[in-house]
This record gives sequence, structure tokens and C-alpha cells, in this order.
Amino acid sequence: MNILLIYPEFPDTFWSFKYALEFVGKRAPLPPLGLLTVASMLPLDWSRRLVDTNVRRLRQKDLDWADCAFISAMSVQRESARRIISRCKEAGLLVVAGGPLFTDEHGQFQDVDHFVLNEAEVTLPGFLKDLSQNHPRRVYSSDQFADLHQTPKPLWELLDLRRYSGMNIQFSRGCPFNCDFCTVTVLLGHRVRMKTSGQIIDELDGLYKLGWRENVFFVDDNFIGNKEFLKNDLLPALIDWREDKKGITFYTEASINLADDMPLMEMMVEAGFNKVFVGIETPDEKCLNECRKLQNKNRDLLQDVKRIQSTGLEVQGGFIVGFDHDQPSIFQRQVDFIQQSGIVTAMVGLLQAFPGTRLYERMEKEGRLFGESSGDNVDGSTNFRTVMEHGVLQDGYRKILKHIYSPENYYRRIKTYLRNSRPIRTRATIQLWDIHALILSFWRLGIVGRERFHYWSLLIWTLFCHPRHLQQAVTLSIYGYHFRKMCDRHVIR
Repeated sequence: MNILLIYPEFPDTFWSFKYALEFVGKRAPLPPLGLLTVASMLPLDWSRRLVDTNVRRLRQKDLDWADCAFISAMSVQRESARRIISRCKEAGLLVVAGGPLFTDEHGQFQDVDHFVLNEAEVTLPGFLKDLSQNHPRRVYSSDQFADLHQTPKPLWELLDLRRYSGMNIQFSRGCPFNCDFCTVTVLLGHRVRMKTSGQIIDELDGLYKLGWRENVFFVDDNFIGNKEFLKNDLLPALIDWREDKKGITFYTEASINLADDMPLMEMMVEAGFNKVFVGIETPDEKCLNECRKLQNKNRDLLQDVKRIQSTGLEVQGGFIVGFDHDQPSIFQRQVDFIQQSGIVTAMVGLLQAFPGTRLYERMEKEGRLFGESSGDNVDGSTNFRTVMEHGVLQDGYRKILKHIYSPENYYRRIKTYLRNSRPIRTRATIQLWDIHALILSFWRLGIVGRERFHYWSLLIWTLFCHPRHLQQAVTLSIYGYHFRKMCDRHVIR
């Protein structure tokens, strides 16, 4: 059987880095890890082909080749998924769908033949068995969680690695915390389940043998869910693995309590980590109580961020407005926190209620829901009636983005971060696209861009004051170009 694994297109979002990727000639930041893993679970005698529509179009000859299409998607890919399903049905293909979008909304996709929901390690074997016996059910779901020790290595060979700026692997699933707006625990539970260090090293070896020498993203929703295992097992293994490797660096997501463990942070840096995304959400304690983000309470969040930065880890931050307890002052408070912290990549979004979360259930019970979530919490929309008057919330949200991504404030924030951060040694090799990105930044940012004064000022200041941060200063400047493009085109209109 010929299996076509299809990944729908993402719309323009802050996280797409679309305009930054142009500088390095890449098409997408990351490949579809879920589909690559599912590909490894399929029968060996099946032929497999991957089409990631974020890097190339779905061609008619792909559809003519296939007998069956496997589609996985998140909520933000909803519209692209609908178009792809329609094309597959027109081509007469059997359509099998899974992933977060279909787990939440499979009732809305009548053209899909079979749904393999929740974690594929649990539900896919049943579907494959029934399909081989010619009596597959329409829906396969389970409330059981997978044993990640049984998860196979992603089938990296299906990828054209040159089209991506980063690769992704997964070490653990689940999060011990209980934020009421988050879908992670709804889908993956609270118990942190982990792969072995041997599995991770095997996956990295596979990427390295294929020639990958760039960033690798650990997609764990909370990488530090089991600190002892990290310290005693995984991080030592990564340190040993990188001993004779060039180019590979890591980044991940973690909760703010990472700041409490200096030895852990230092081990992460030694293992090759240089960035970590942290859900800050809000500096308001009442709002943290409201959303049960209790791990962020009773802390000096600003000092926590600076402590993490001081180890050499760049902190990327998530922020939310639209909580019931938000007052009009929250917009300036968010701006002040972001600027003072030096969080350069600050993703600020309006609160959305996702199916299955306690927030969604509360909004539904209170009669405040009025639509489905877009899946993109930085698109300037929400799907429930907020306590704050909607126009005030929208205006305040736009003011935050206009402020933090204006050239003056954005470049000032880069300097704040570089002052806070300790330079770390890397084994990165200069690639052709790095040179291309630098030259293109000279033109787009330094000559024709409205940020040209701030760009050259930053580069000169970095060269004299923090020369080992120069490459990072250029990279963050290019990120800023993308963020401003997104703001201008989709938010500040």
C-alpha cells in the first residue's frame, strides 16, 4: 500500500518565522515530528511518502501515487486541513486523520474515513489490525497513555532536511502542573513519561548521520518535569554525545522553576542548550490564581528570568492578556515586564478557550463561548466574552505589540538581554546560508529598513562591548524583522 503522509500548511503567525526564514533560504522552522513517528509505526512493506505543505505543494502526481492519506494537524492548521481532505477525497483516497485538531473536532470532519486519535502508540495498532482484516472502525480513541519506551525513532529519511531551519525530537510527554487554559494535560496527562537516554541518542545519531548540524528542538512541553532523571541520566548522555560533534545545539520549553536550580541550568548549557521558552503569562498575581498558574506565584519573575539568562540560556517568553481579573493597567505592566526582562522573543496573545480545558468548561457553563478557538493565540482574537470590554482589550493588545516590536524598543531589549547573558562556547560551523543571512540583513535592515539606525547601532555596540554575542545580535535583529512584518500585516492595521 502507498501511504501519503500530509502535513497541512500553517497560516502566517508569529511562530512561523516566515519572514526570518527568507534570510536563510528555508521554508519552515520544524518538520512534522508526529507524522515522521507514525511513519515508523506502519507496516514495513508499505511505501511511504511525506508531503509537508509548508515546504512544498501537494502535487497531483502525489495523489495519483497514493492509496491512502494520513493527515495530522493542530487547530491553527484547520482550514488547510479541510482543503487537503477535500483534494484527497476527490482523488479517491482513503483518508485517515489524527493529531490535536481531530482529537478535539473529529465530529466536524465528515469526509474523513477513519480517525486515529490520542496517542498513536496506543490507537494506531488497533486500526492497522482491523484494516488488515478489512473491517476498520471509523474512530479509534483511548484514555490510556503511551509507554514512550516503545516509541520508535522518527523516519527522518522522508525529509528534505535542507528546507528546515531546525529539527525536533521529543524526550517526554505530560506536565505536572495544572494551568486551566492549557491543552497539554488534557491530551497528555500530568504524569511525566520519558524515553530512555539511549532512545534520544539513537534519534540524534540518525539526524547527525544524515548531515544535520543545526538546532534541535526538544518539543517537551516541560523539559524539566523530572529534574533528577535529567541530571543523572539524559544531560550527562548529551554531554558525552556532543563531545566530538560540531554544530548541534538544543533548545526547549520549561517552567519558571528552572530558575531555582543553578546546577541544572549549568548542565543544560554544557549539554548544548542555548534557548528555553517559558510561560510567564502575566505579572498579575490575581490572574495567576485565576488560571491556576501556581508555579509562577509568589516569585520575583523578573529576577527569575535574569537568573536563567545569566547562565547563557536565552529566555523566550509567552504572555497572555484577557483574563477576567485583568485591569486596563495590565497592558503597560506587560510592556514594562517585557522591556525590563530583556525577553526579546516575547509572544503576547489574547486568551483563548480550547476544548477539553477547564477554561473552556467554565466559559461554556457561564454562557460566554461564542466560537471555536483559532489555535493561534497571537492572532488578536478570542472565542469567549471577556470581562474587559472587547474594544478596550483589542486596543490594549495592539498597543503592547506596537510598543515591544517597534525598532526602538525591540533593539533596546536586545541590548538588555545581551548585558544579562553569559556568552557560551559553541561548536557551530559557519554555513553558506549564515553568510547569505548576514549580507541580506545588511541590505534589508541596515539600508532600506526603517530600523537601520537601530540595527547599525546594535551591531557596533555589540562588536565593541560584547563581541562574542555578535552572531546572536544579528539573528535577533532578523527575528525582529519578522515580528514587525507580522504586526504590520495582521495585528496593527
